[in-house]
Amino acid sequence: MHFQSWQPVRVLTAAVLASAIGFTQTAKAQTADHVISPQELNKAAQDASHVRQQNIETLRSAFSTEKAQKALEAAHMNPQQVQNAVAGLSDEELAQLAQRASTAQTNFAAGNMTDHDLLLILIIVAALILIIVAVH
Repeated sequence: MHFQSWQPVRVLTAAVLASAIGFTQTAKAQTADHVISPQELNKAAQDASHVRQQNIETLRSAFSTEKAQKALEAAHMNPQQVQNAVAGLSDEELAQLAQRASTAQTNFAAGNMTDHDLLLILIIVAALILIIVAVH
């Protein structure tokens, strides 16, 4: 009878130890998979900042031409407000709109679109920028 009274305690102890060992192994595996060195984290932050700055410059240069500013004013948009709103975009929004503006400028330079088409695209991009910033 003495043997039977200790049986549940032994089973419970074995279960607790097995769980603890399993938890320790899982915690070690998760830690090993997610460790990033400070240098890698710093480089990733610098790269993201550099890409964001390039995208801002792409959009600002697209809107800084005299024709683009006149087109924005004709569409009743304040060119300075559009320029300021660019910085308020998220990284993803900024990348998408900068890509569209860059593609439009490349197509215009290659003769694949007219001056009117380019200005229309820039007005649409500017309107999107103002809408996105207003919604945020």
